[in-house]
Amino acid sequence: MESQGLKAFSREYKQLLEKELRHLVEELDAPLILKESMVYSLEAGGKRIRPLLLLATLEAFGIDPKNGLPAAAAIEMIHTYSLIHDDLPSMDNDDLRRGKPTNHKVFGDAVATLAGDALLTYSFEVINNISNDFASAETKLNVITEMAKAAGAEGMVGGQVADMEGEEKTLTLEELEYIHIHKTGKLLRFSVLAGALLAGANKTQIESLSQFAHHLGLAFQIQDDILDVTGNQQLIGKPIGSDTANHKSTYPQLLSLEGAKDALGSQITLAKENLKKTGLNTNLLLEITDLVATRNH
Repeated sequence: MESQGLKAFSREYKQLLEKELRHLVEELDAPLILKESMVYSLEAGGKRIRPLLLLATLEAFGIDPKNGLPAAAAIEMIHTYSLIHDDLPSMDNDDLRRGKPTNHKVFGDAVATLAGDALLTYSFEVINNISNDFASAETKLNVITEMAKAAGAEGMVGGQVADMEGEEKTLTLEELEYIHIHKTGKLLRFSVLAGALLAGANKTQIESLSQFAHHLGLAFQIQDDILDVTGNQQLIGKPIGSDTANHKSTYPQLLSLEGAKDALGSQITLAKENLKKTGLNTNLLLEITDLVATRNH
């Protein structure tokens, strides 16, 4: 398969992903207000880094990424549910997400909460419904198991709790990394791992890709922390300095802004080194890595 650049790949597959997400929600036999709330946040935009990582991993193995659209949609559902819940008054109490009013500001706290619940639970059904011609029952079960770990108490949810408990405290670098590895990194890692599992990767490839995604996830969060200090509110779509306002420890706070930038560079280097070990056509994954390092929103 001839590889294309990330810009063209992203344009094509973001459009296909939007179509897939809307179709999956529209076919639900559920109250209209619930479906509207789900679609509102799914279509709020965003970088779609997680779905693109899965699709780019499939391409690295020479597999048509279109086969991965249901799995990519499932990952975006989980990510979106987490954002809806993060924004709630009981959590971060944010009014804006990607430049638009947050879900609970439009639909109310109760519907927003239930929309998040619906997206989370539906994601597992979506994986289960992947065509048996593409993925065996055993493969789908492995993907579902890894997704549950990445999203649950051992992954994103555990990281969110540690993040809340860390407010009003000065954390050590190790404590901060634990939060970021779990709250953000586990789902990013799963995005790559899911692509590898669906592609039938061997153990060595899975290990190298997992390490790549681990370092990429840390880099992603370090850049988030940097942008919370130096970013443009209009580009980011939410207020600058929200971490400081919420009394959260960050990489710039612990390491200085320059130290955080150095840490970002180190994680990007480690990510790229692990990609080289796979022996795959990783051009798209390399471009995504560079995008994570240089993004401004």
